Amino acid sequence: MTNEIMLSRRAVIASGIALGVSALAPAARAAAPLKVAGIHASPVENAWNSCLHKALQDAAKEGVIEYVFSEGVSGTDYPRAMREYAEQGNKLIIGEAYAVEKEARQVAADYPDTAFVLGSSGEAAGSNFGVFGTWNYDGAYLAGMLAGKMTKSNVVGSVGAIPIPEVNMLINAFGAGAKAVNPDCKHLVSFIGTFFDPPKAREAGLAQIDAGADVLFGERIGTADAAKERHIKSVGSLIDYTPRYPDTVFANAMWYFRPILNAAIADVAAGKPVGRSYTAYGLMKEGGSDIVYVKGVASSDAEAAMEKVRADIKAGTFEVPKVMDQPK
Repeated sequence: MTNEIMLSRRAVIASGIALGVSALAPAARAAAPLKVAGIHASPVENAWNSCLHKALQDAAKEGVIEYVFSEGVSGTDYPRAMREYAEQGNKLIIGEAYAVEKEARQVAADYPDTAFVLGSSGEAAGSNFGVFGTWNYDGAYLAGMLAGKMTKSNVVGSVGAIPIPEVNMLINAFGAGAKAVNPDCKHLVSFIGTFFDPPKAREAGLAQIDAGADVLFGERIGTADAAKERHIKSVGSLIDYTPRYPDTVFANAMWYFRPILNAAIADVAAGKPVGRSYTAYGLMKEGGSDIVYVKGVASSDAEAAMEKVRADIKAGTFEVPKVMDQPK
């Protein structure tokens, strides 16, 4: 696919109603929809990108924003896409800086009147470059608690993309949850070296099953295919995979981008700087993440213990360890 074709795969959606009293100031709600662009390095069906894409689409359907997007944008094309959207008059650009951390900040510096809020392992910069992390590790920890009680081999596995801090933290949390209820549980970890390669994730999952894992955590799409093929259980991440794999995926560590998006839109609408971290809006206690699971797959005792910790997380009386080092 040529760069021109990739950058032309855009949708513009706009219609009618306001976002809600708690999200935006009255003046912002009464104003014209905010022009927002999304730049997705992977196809929008990729789980992480789909979370952003759905939140942006929903906001557009509600008339809060006008939304255009590009998908499958390579790292070499990413800064160009950022500049193009800024020059088209978009007031807020949502995307990911993981492959272009330095370049993304340079583009933001060149367009001080445009707000950029990107997924990033780095820090915010200036007044117009905000960042967010994907911190659904609370749900991963809780899913790990269920998996630790379910495993018969005392071996669970995780398949991740690339060992960046956010991915490491998620996988470490799953392993910590499993070991919290089953200290003898072994945790196998594999990275596939890319953010979107379902066949490669499937192969990594099959290798872990061959090594003894009987419950898999799929940080990447494709892991559940291995679990389904070998008739074991799996945990999904970011979105709910259970409808797609009803007999395989019994729990999902969910992440909802809308609270982060709402906060960024509110700041832009109010003329406030976006040069800050929006990560906290994605935490479980803020309603930005959670666990969804099929009741009855794990034992009632395992579910009760997990629900107790879940309530404590939401109440702020328990914090899941944030370990960003690469799992070993």
